[in-house]
Formats: sequence, C-alpha cells, structure tokens
Amino acid sequence: MSDRTVAVLAGGLSHEREVSLRSGRRLAGSLRANGVDVREWDVDGSLLERLRSDRPDVVAVALHGGEGENGAVQQVLELLHLPFVGTPSGACRRAWDKPSVKAELVRAGLSTPDWVALPHSTFRELGAQGVLEAIVDRLGLPLVLKPDQGGSALGVQVVQSAADLPAAMVSSFAYADTVLVERFVAGTEVAVSVVHDGADARALPPVEVEVSSGFYDYTSRYTPGAATFHCPARLPETVLDLLAETALAAHRLLGLRDVSRMDAIVDGDGRVQILELNVSPGLTDTSLLPTAVDADGSDLATVYQALVERAATRSE
Repeated sequence: MSDRTVAVLAGGLSHEREVSLRSGRRLAGSLRANGVDVREWDVDGSLLERLRSDRPDVVAVALHGGEGENGAVQQVLELLHLPFVGTPSGACRRAWDKPSVKAELVRAGLSTPDWVALPHSTFRELGAQGVLEAIVDRLGLPLVLKPDQGGSALGVQVVQSAADLPAAMVSSFAYADTVLVERFVAGTEVAVSVVHDGADARALPPVEVEVSSGFYDYTSRYTPGAATFHCPARLPETVLDLLAETALAAHRLLGLRDVSRMDAIVDGDGRVQILELNVSPGLTDTSLLPTAVDADGSDLATVYQALVERAATRSE
C-alpha cells in the first residue's frame, strides 16, 4: 500500500497512441491492485489544467513516440516541478535521434550496425537512384530502413534486393523526413531492460525474440502469439553477462534514468550490436519489459512502486 497519488500519462497523438493507451491501462491496473491511488490521464489539451488542479505526488510516463519520448512532456513536468518516473527531458531529446545515439555509442566503444542517415531532400535534390546505389555500395545487402525517430518498428523495412529499395524508402519517409539505413546483422534479437528500483540500476534478464517471419515488426510486437519470447535468452552465460554490461553502459552513457530498454542483435561471433535505446519501454501484455520483470521473479507493480518512491524522494 502506498499513500502517494500517481498520475499515469498515456495516449497522446503519436503514431503509437493505441500502444501507449494499452501500456497505461496495464500500469495503472497493476498499481491499483497494489493499493495505489492512480489517475489515468490522456495527454491532450486538458492535461496542464489537470496537473495543476488535481496535482499528483508523482507522474508515471507511459507514452510512446512523439512528445512522450522526445522530451517535450518531460520538460513540461519539470517546469511544473512535478516529480516523474523516467528520463529527464534533455536526455530524452538526446536519445530520441537514432543517428546521434549511434554516433555516441561508437565514440564510447560500443558496437552498432554501420549506417547512413539521409533526409528526403537529399534524394530529391541529388537524384534518388544515384544516392541509393551509393548506399548499397557502402553497406551492401540486405539493409534495414527505419525512421530516424520513433519506435514500435513503425516504418521499418528489411530490404533484400536493390530493386526493392526505392519503394521501401518511400514507406519509411511516410514516418519521418530522415531515414536511417542500417546494415542488416544476422543473429539473435534480444532486449535488455534496465531498472533503477534499488540502490543501483540493474539489468533484468535478457529477452530473446523469436519470430517465424524473421522480422519483429509492428504486428509481431502487438499481436498475441505472433512472437515467442525466451527469458533469459538462450545464449551462453558469458554473452548474457555481456548483454547486461552493455545495456547498463548505454543507459549511463546517454544519461537515462529509472527505466530503459536496449534492443540489440547478438551476432554469430557473440558480439552485442546495439540497435536502439528506448526511454519509455512498452508495458502491454506482449511487451518485453513486463516479460523480463516476470522472469526476474517480480511484478510490474512492485518495480514501478519502487520507481515512484525513487522519483518522489529525488524531488524531496
């Protein structure tokens, strides 16, 4: 039982609105079941008035994509001096831009698949065909295309042949003005969540993702039964340890706080190739953070109550 009032923010207007609402409902339900006084608020034009008139003790951000992960909502909470669970606004902005994150990872000695990131204007001004040929010459095939910002694999394309590249680029540009083109790395796809629910941040057991289609896309992520999860991942103990060390190193490098998730590929040589970092991991029935929490012998409410207390204490 907690005597703190917690506002769970979900929804919003990003492409990931529906997923965010599901995350918010699950988190709010878990906390209520543990006796927490919870408000569930959609992020819309009435939010500021609600935060002022019905001021909660702590805010838990369950927003995905857009203003929920790019630091905008966090900045508003900071302006209102409201303690919240999650990463500060500045670090959110830093982690939101995938090409910038990849550059920071490389500078820190961490591995990430080779990439190029180009805005739509480059293709329009220099000619799409020549630019695409140069990309294939540099990175080879197959390739992974993704918007430079966003999550839930929206707009992500796996391209096996150069002939399919133009159409894939058009699909990705529907979600962002800049597309990240990444060398495809074969291996075991894993997710490692980091939580700071005790004295120090810790990595939860890595979750291995197995998808029959070979691509963990939006449908696979949010359709029950479309993907099989193995937690801990079916990898050697030394690799599991390396995954935990890498997730914690990336979490600290980017200044993330309270909770994050690293998505990565373990290649055939046992190297951890970081794909991206998430400041607001999904909390739905098919999401990877709750899977890791369960495998760790805990539950979502217990972990988030500890994070709520941490946020409140940090503010005090």
